[in-house]
Amino acid sequence: MSDVLARSARSAGRTLLTRRRAYAWAAATAVLLAMPFYLDRFWLQAGLFAMAAAIGAIGINLLTGATGQLSMGHAFFLAIGAYGYCVLAGDGGDGLTGLGLPTWIAATLAVGLAGLAGGLFSPIAGRLRGAYLGIATLALIFIGQHVLFNAHDLTGGSNGRDVPPLHLFGLTFDESEAVVAAVPFGAAEKLWYAGLVLLLACGLFARGVLRGRPGRAMNAIRDHRVAAGVIGVPVARYRAGVFVLSSMYAGLAGVLLALVFQRTVPDYFGMTLSLEYLAMIVIGGLGSVSGAVAGAALVSLLPQLLTRYSDALPLVSAPGSGGVAPGEASRYLYGAAVVAVVLFLPGGLVRITARRGTPTPGTSSGTSSGETA
Repeated sequence: MSDVLARSARSAGRTLLTRRRAYAWAAATAVLLAMPFYLDRFWLQAGLFAMAAAIGAIGINLLTGATGQLSMGHAFFLAIGAYGYCVLAGDGGDGLTGLGLPTWIAATLAVGLAGLAGGLFSPIAGRLRGAYLGIATLALIFIGQHVLFNAHDLTGGSNGRDVPPLHLFGLTFDESEAVVAAVPFGAAEKLWYAGLVLLLACGLFARGVLRGRPGRAMNAIRDHRVAAGVIGVPVARYRAGVFVLSSMYAGLAGVLLALVFQRTVPDYFGMTLSLEYLAMIVIGGLGSVSGAVAGAALVSLLPQLLTRYSDALPLVSAPGSGGVAPGEASRYLYGAAVVAVVLFLPGGLVRITARRGTPTPGTSSGTSSGETA
């Protein structure tokens, strides 16, 4: 009798948890879809930056969080995606190299180009690990910065180059206004929905990878490389494959960032950006899709919020006024957040929500840490 009651309690707990999650997802979806009708341009752009950062963070979380490969060169692949799109979609009217391809084809090829670059580096990624791989990928940043500043015909040099607007399904994602429900839709409003679709697709794909056989193999490599090889996991092949996948995520994030910025500049794709991505996954939670999204939102939104409200915040001053600039203050804050997470919350921000969603004793949520979505 007690076993029957226990099974019934577990079933009821799972049903309640599933229902709560469904309600939460429905509410979040409704809010996100309605935002372009109520928010101004600043908040929409901030949200788009967070979406692009989340896509890139999911990619590096697959590599570093789930597989245990330290990469310091994530910004290099974002630059390939951003500049690859500009070169492939540009028409050469600005005096720079442009192939004039349809923009949706250019965006797809730019992501593939980032994956190809990751594939060329993957033999190294498949054989190195730990600090050695981190140092090797760090070299990509220096190579990338040199190319971006000196290949003027492709990148525009230190001045950067304009980003062609995306054309998709007869819709142009530029500042030409389209009125929807008496609300003018410009580039930010249009890109908002494109960013949501891309983030959802990337999140679901990564979640499927982590919950399937590849995810278990990746976790085995992270936890014990030798044991994973003994049980038949092709360690070098998985490491190389995950590196390519992570590079493609970074390339897609770079394309979206370019479309939001509307201009690419080499300074943005430096070592600081790679360090920020590592901070995102540590703060949000290693090996978790939702953790990557949460960490990306925090790290990407913090400097923008500090800049907007610098006049009202203590110890923070407007850029160029001589005090602590918002960008500096944000780095201090999420640097402190990294230390706090490592010391007091090793699972990251996602662990907080996981604890709140934990059923009462005797019930089970059925979700492991490596599969958190």
